[in-house]
Amino acid sequence: MDKKIEKYILEHIDAEEEYLTEILRQTYLKTVNPQMLAGHLQGKILKMLSQMIQPKNILEIGTFTGYSALCLAAGLQNDGQLFTIESNDEMENMIRTHLENSPFREKIKLLIGNALDIIPTLNLTFDLVYIDADKREYCEYFDKIFEKVNLGGYILVDNVLWAGKVVEKNDMDAQTLAIRKFNTKIKNDFRLEKVILPIRDGIMCIRKKIINV
Repeated sequence: MDKKIEKYILEHIDAEEEYLTEILRQTYLKTVNPQMLAGHLQGKILKMLSQMIQPKNILEIGTFTGYSALCLAAGLQNDGQLFTIESNDEMENMIRTHLENSPFREKIKLLIGNALDIIPTLNLTFDLVYIDADKREYCEYFDKIFEKVNLGGYILVDNVLWAGKVVEKNDMDAQTLAIRKFNTKIKNDFRLEKVILPIRDGIMCIRKKIINV
């Protein structure tokens, strides 16, 4: 996005909450790849989408430092809960601190481990799933969570444009190839409605159709 346009947008949307600003600061101070954080604009979009859906249960695959989880949690129903899965156990203390310093500390359950192992153990269904983890496993994440998504439920998938690499023809790395495979898989799935939002690195919005048989 053009920097002037991005600056204009940020000046004309709601301000970032203080607890999110602190997560942003700590992420840039203490992590190797702070750009992985959702950030102000994407965070507001995730919050707005969650508030529109009003989910009872949310599943997030890929916590990082907790920013996106807190944005999504803002749309939960009063008795709702968000489960977030992070594979890097070295992030656990930082994540728990960030969650504890937020208004949603009682609504978020952090799970540390491999999402492909953890998802089958979750004995509940979800109105909203957010995927932002290992790009090479996007297809596997989708297959694991699909039956746990309620009819009419939503799946949001980050980084589906992958800095524009998805349209390149040569020298594609494993992550680019995996994202292209995932995008094609979703395109051809008749059970889904789907659209890609060209925001930051691309967010795929997927709705599980209610099909009358």
